[in-house]
Amino acid sequence: MIRPVVTGNPVMSPVMLVGQAPGIKEGPAGKPFAWTAGKTLFGWFAQIGLDEEAFRNRVYMAAVCRCFPGKAASGGGDRVPSADEIERCGRHLQAELRIIKPQLVIAVGKLAIAQLYPEVEKLAEIVGEKRRGEMAGQSFDVIALPHPSGASTWHYTEPGKTLLARALALIAKHPAWKSLVAEQRKAG
Repeated sequence: MIRPVVTGNPVMSPVMLVGQAPGIKEGPAGKPFAWTAGKTLFGWFAQIGLDEEAFRNRVYMAAVCRCFPGKAASGGGDRVPSADEIERCGRHLQAELRIIKPQLVIAVGKLAIAQLYPEVEKLAEIVGEKRRGEMAGQSFDVIALPHPSGASTWHYTEPGKTLLARALALIAKHPAWKSLVAEQRKAG
């Protein structure tokens, strides 16, 4: 893993986003989803009531791994963190879950989804559903999203396009999300 450690704003929130690992641009920027994938991700959330600034200030952003894993040996994309790296970083995610006690976890990408549902093999099996999840002695709702990477076309083609829209609608209807949108409107 390549430092620095990348974390989101330290906010107490009923909503927690769990991503995979920072990309090469996130370390220098000092924040998660600071580049191309972030533009897509925050575009999705703006459609349902929170623009990027509001999201970063109101949602706790965590990740499976906190440092850039490096480029894949094949040269195509980022390296998938090893099981050992995931385990070592996992204690941070578990501690955050115990502290934050989220009502809703938004799991972004296959690696994040696998931490909660290792049996899920394909995004189409989980994106567009609300499930109960448990980790670190905490129980919460989970809504999974595909990774918004430009390297993936899953969310632009069917069934991904429809399942993404369904997942965003589920997030928009969730009481924890609705409370953040209402809070933003009051502050606005």
